[in-house]
Amino acid sequence: MKNKGIPAALLAVALGFVFFAFDPSTDGLFPKCPFLLLTGLKCPGCGSQRAVHCLLHLDFAQAFSYNALLVLSLPLIALLGYAEINRKKKPDFYRRIHRPAFILTYLAIVIVWTIARNLYDIHGSFI
Repeated sequence: MKNKGIPAALLAVALGFVFFAFDPSTDGLFPKCPFLLLTGLKCPGCGSQRAVHCLLHLDFAQAFSYNALLVLSLPLIALLGYAEINRKKKPDFYRRIHRPAFILTYLAIVIVWTIARNLYDIHGSFI
């Protein structure tokens, strides 16, 4: 049986190299956010490419300024990755992490984040 994790790991390393070597702020290699281009509003992921580039260069403050939700979500992303890797070894842990309440709570956080960041951009400060 083939290990499906090896291609995913190789892809992650290749993407990591691209995001380390090229700056999304200045390089035309990276796509622009279609939601931002169409609406003028930031989606929850806007700034993520620049934030990943900064994180790979250990510039946490700048990464936070590009997309605070991404930076603050890193422990959650690590937890989800751990749950996925150990899905068969720790099925109870996997089920607890993938409960609807957990997922819906994070969805609510993403929605609040999206509204707040756009209100801040429109008014220059939080209302």
